[in-house]
Amino acid sequence: MIAVVVSACGSSEAAPGAGMPPPPEVSVATVLSKSVHQWDTFNGRVTAVESVELRPRVSGYVQRVAFDEGQEVKKGELLFVIDPRPYRAALDKAQAQLQRARAEAKLAQAQDARAQALIEAKAISREEFETRKAATAQGDAGVRAAEAAVAAAALDLQFTQVRAPINGRIGRAMVTEGNLAQADATLLTTLVSQDPMYVYFESDEQTYLRYGELARKGERTRSSNPVRVGLANETGFPHEGTVDFVDNQVDPATGTIRARAVLPNADRSLTPGLFARVQVQGSGEFKAMLIDDKAVLTDQDRKYVYVLGADNKAVRKDVQLGRMIDGLRVVESGLGPKDKVIVHGVQKVFMPGMPVAPKTIAMGADAPAPEQQVAMK
Repeated sequence: MIAVVVSACGSSEAAPGAGMPPPPEVSVATVLSKSVHQWDTFNGRVTAVESVELRPRVSGYVQRVAFDEGQEVKKGELLFVIDPRPYRAALDKAQAQLQRARAEAKLAQAQDARAQALIEAKAISREEFETRKAATAQGDAGVRAAEAAVAAAALDLQFTQVRAPINGRIGRAMVTEGNLAQADATLLTTLVSQDPMYVYFESDEQTYLRYGELARKGERTRSSNPVRVGLANETGFPHEGTVDFVDNQVDPATGTIRARAVLPNADRSLTPGLFARVQVQGSGEFKAMLIDDKAVLTDQDRKYVYVLGADNKAVRKDVQLGRMIDGLRVVESGLGPKDKVIVHGVQKVFMPGMPVAPKTIAMGADAPAPEQQVAMK
């Protein structure tokens, strides 16, 4: 029995820690220090730069719809044709009246010339001479009135062809062939421009005052500030533009002020009416320490992270956090620029001082795949 006990003790001393689990594998990344700008986020709506409700300038029955609904059209492209026959007849009538007016004016001029010769020979009275001279002036005025009538009739005939006033995407035809269109009343269709696009958004009063203070310090301009825009189905803010307009007063009912950004839309991804998330550059450039938000843990009202300490042990550090910038969290205090923060696998660390098996990655990178971890071993 003594020999068995001694043998067992010897085996225990020979393999200390036998049966203990290995340290958990975690990903660590060095705190990222770089110069950044603060971005403020607002909600907005996409709006077309130009929007037109097409209405006819003359009344008549629609003879033809000359476009495909929902397609892009060019400025000057034919969209609707209103029956032109009544207006062509009116133009012919006006041209005939112009010819008559010109003939009457020519006759009056001839009579006036003869009256000039007769008055010098004292063959007609002064009254007759003045009457013929007045007839010449009336004839000239009649010609000008007839020419104006011809021009008006020609315009009416031209207006029977409704053409696109701008480049853009056209909506559906509100009036189809055979229906009566009333001048300046009937809505034919709508047309909105496509490139560029506006995004309107509203800023709160405190942010507006902060922007004004930064502008007075020369840390930002009062206009043409860069913006980033993301749509409801997009991750991040892939569209870039600039602020080109800020309203001239704050709405006292809401305490907000409206601003507008202009963005290129070559790929037609922006459509009027869409909801948009807008980020506006809210500060000058400053140096910041950034970490992945996945590394942050909460202990009641305190935020903390685990960093890699001596002998690959996890060390807890309480931190003060700022806002998100470029997908990373700003650390205002609590970390040093050389600290290595445990990012992935932090849930495996149950207490401070626990040993871990670190794998180094770049801050903000995804966790290594299992096969990558095996290869690293």
